[in-house]
This record gives sequence, C-alpha cells and structure tokens, in this order.
Amino acid sequence: MDDKTGVSITNRDRALRAWQNSTELVRDYQTYAQEIKDDQALSTLFAEYAEDEAVHAAELLKTLHGFAQ
Repeated sequence: MDDKTGVSITNRDRALRAWQNSTELVRDYQTYAQEIKDDQALSTLFAEYAEDEAVHAAELLKTLHGFAQ
C-alpha cells in the first residue's frame, strides 16, 4: 500500500492496464493500416504492428485469467 494515498496497486492491476493499452494499440494500428492508401509499405508496417500487439494482448489476457478473483 502506498503510504501517501492509501491505494495499493496490485500485479493484477498492472497486467489489466497493460492489456487495456495493448488492445487499444491493436485498434489504433489496424485503423492506421486501413486508412493509409498512398503508402503501402507504411500501411503494411502498421498491419504487422497490429498483429504483434495482438499477441501481447492475448498473452496478457491469459495472465489475467490466472489471477484469483
């Protein structure tokens, strides 16, 4: 527990926030890839980033399911 605020951030809290961030990045990268029409290389790069980040999000979700409720 943080002595200053009385709030305790758990490992599950951190994993949850990281998962939320990852899912948001997946959506952003997918959107960028779809919106870019004039630069195929950049569009492909964002599509690859979306796939990579989706792997991270899936791993984090698996970790979250391992935490006791």
